[in-house]
Amino acid sequence: MDRNPSPPCSDAEEEEGDAVGNTVYSKHWLFSVLTRLIEVIAPAEPDPAASPEGARAELDEEMENDICKVWDMSMDEDVALFLQEFNAPDIFMGVFAKSKCPRLTEICVGILGNMACFQDICMSISKDENLGQVLLQRLCDSDSPTLLETSRLLLTCLSQPEVANVWVERIRENPSVYDCVCFIMSSSTNVDLLVKVGEVVDKLFDLDEELMLNWIKNGTCHSVGPSGDDSPEELPDFKIVPCILEAAKQVRSDNPEGLDVYMHILQLLTTVDEGIQAIVQAPDGGKETWSLLYDLVCQELCQPDDPPIIVQEQKTVLASILSVLSAMFASQTEQEYTRMRKNMPLIGSLIRILQYMEGCEKRADENSKESEQEETGRTDVNEEDFHLKILKDICCELLSNMLQELTKENTLEGLHQGHLNEHTCSCAFQNLLPLYFASVESFLEVLREADQTLADNLEKRFPSLKVHT
Repeated sequence: MDRNPSPPCSDAEEEEGDAVGNTVYSKHWLFSVLTRLIEVIAPAEPDPAASPEGARAELDEEMENDICKVWDMSMDEDVALFLQEFNAPDIFMGVFAKSKCPRLTEICVGILGNMACFQDICMSISKDENLGQVLLQRLCDSDSPTLLETSRLLLTCLSQPEVANVWVERIRENPSVYDCVCFIMSSSTNVDLLVKVGEVVDKLFDLDEELMLNWIKNGTCHSVGPSGDDSPEELPDFKIVPCILEAAKQVRSDNPEGLDVYMHILQLLTTVDEGIQAIVQAPDGGKETWSLLYDLVCQELCQPDDPPIIVQEQKTVLASILSVLSAMFASQTEQEYTRMRKNMPLIGSLIRILQYMEGCEKRADENSKESEQEETGRTDVNEEDFHLKILKDICCELLSNMLQELTKENTLEGLHQGHLNEHTCSCAFQNLLPLYFASVESFLEVLREADQTLADNLEKRFPSLKVHT
């Protein structure tokens, strides 16, 4: 899509009082566009091009260009405040109620989204109950651009602490939001839309555990929202986990940030027992979830031909994925997909992640010795170290649990496949000890049966193990 046209400026000869705030934009021009917008949705005389309901189904080119200019201009706070004073949100309410033109609806929601970036305006929009309900109904729209702008607006409001709870409560009281969001996640192929909807869901779950629990338990409620031509017809009974997985599959190749968002949503689900059960008690017993996450770790992320620094770029998505795998492994060890004979590559990947983190730590130490970092630099490094520590803790927990489940046959297979050797085992022990001593000791006993020489060499490297054997 081409960029919207540049906004108009007031002529130098115009009176100074015509300028909007400290900008060079013309008040009179804005008035004229908004006035024409009112006429589009409520014409004084019948228009042959209008639909039977009285509103145009198409925008003429001049009107579209002008309203797009307002969309661009609304990113300026002075313009946004002027639109607020002119009661633009009420005009847009009329558009949402009467317009049959998807492009016009998209633009008006987009302007509101820009206006909501400013705190006072966001509070005014959020406290308008009628406008809030109408905006939530836009989530049932069939037009992807309108859905994208609606999601952007909701995310902007949810990111404002002063009004976030207003929207959480409003969404909690509207079961149709759940249906519409699930419909988008499960059926849309628009990656930008899926990412933005995912960000909304992620923010909602992060803000309110009660809402997350309601959505986890949902799936049998029918939509109570208004039905219309732009609403999905006869929505099925959605379950949240399959919808998240379908969206994650759509974004995984094209949008790493989007994949990060959906993996974090899954991680948030595992923070409550009901969420874990929703994953592992799915009709397939959680196999689809495990398979997707397994493939991401073993086939796509932090691969052998990647430089170690890649772990810095992928640390948040890896932490989310491994957290979910760890929760599933701990709760469903009887499932076929968690059998160790099928998961030796996963052990290899976990150890590789630890190896790459060691490389990053060495590089950070070298850099710190070379030069004095500025205060902001130290803050960034500390934040990086914090996220790497989270990843390391999650990685070690899952690895220790998996090592405890290894049999002699599994270990022999791991040695044969190259996932286990003196180098990888040393890395694992170095990171697991002393916190996971019992797990390491248990694995060493099994390893002794499979490869006595390797076990002896590891004992020499880690004397604390030899004392206890």
